[in-house]
Amino acid sequence: MTLILTASALEELASMAQTISAVESGFADVARGTAQQPAPMSLHLPSSDARYLLMSGLADTQQLAAVKLLSDIPANREAGLPTQRSSILLADQRTGETLALLDGRVPTRVRTAAASAVASKYLARSDSSTLGLIGAGALAVAHVEALLHVLPITKVVVWSRTNATVKAFETSIQHHAVEVVAASSVQETVEAADVLCTLTPSVEPVVHGEWFRPGLHINAVGARPRPTHREIDSFGMGRSKVFVDSTETAVQKSGDLMLAVSEGAMSLDDVRGELGAVIYGQLAGRDNDNDITLFNSVGIGMQDLAIGRLLYDAALRNGLGTDIDMSR
Repeated sequence: MTLILTASALEELASMAQTISAVESGFADVARGTAQQPAPMSLHLPSSDARYLLMSGLADTQQLAAVKLLSDIPANREAGLPTQRSSILLADQRTGETLALLDGRVPTRVRTAAASAVASKYLARSDSSTLGLIGAGALAVAHVEALLHVLPITKVVVWSRTNATVKAFETSIQHHAVEVVAASSVQETVEAADVLCTLTPSVEPVVHGEWFRPGLHINAVGARPRPTHREIDSFGMGRSKVFVDSTETAVQKSGDLMLAVSEGAMSLDDVRGELGAVIYGQLAGRDNDNDITLFNSVGIGMQDLAIGRLLYDAALRNGLGTDIDMSR
């Protein structure tokens, strides 16, 4: 039987604390060789700006194979539709049985924020108390919840292009014991932050390295997985100790990284390595409190697999979802 899990069911089941732990273990599994993480495959036609990405993973720990089909269609915005949609398929690693099909919106949001939390746990200063957010949508709300699990955050400085989005954000996180400051500019947000999360689908840089203070940690999250899209300028990338979720994926899909390389601000040899190697103890992270560290978060199938296992198991325990016999 295959369990179908809709977005509304997944909202009930998602646990940020458990997802952070699962994503952390997933990164380490890749580093130790007990999980496979190939680069995503991108499909598109010359006549269209739409992209379809296949993101996959295979892991012994979760005993799963997983694949996500992510559609990235910028033209949807003009029609009032989501620009990104996705579905995640989970299969039993031992038998090949299709276990579940999940709507991808909730898992992607939660596991993305969880990955930023894991990176911040290992790369940010342990006394970081001010979180800066560029963007104030649902992903920003998830990042507040995630970062509160790993750092002593007491203040959130947030910037968005619209005041209404900031107001909605403030309402969504009012149950957390943090001070919220609405910044008047991106620069104000960057300069105030101990940990900065960039959460915009930007094509051109919105964050400039000249604003980085010593000791800052950045999670570069929002840019679409395309080598021509970026949020951080080349100077900022060159100033930072850069870590990636997957080297193979970043080289193919990260505009933040590859545009900085093409413009001569850094080389691929300057990339410190993958976050999983830091977690597994193969690679040093932050060397001192003055380092500027940056996690280039493109997104990998292993993250979807990790949260997929949690959500599937929780659905079975709670009797949620719809079972379908796909073989009939």
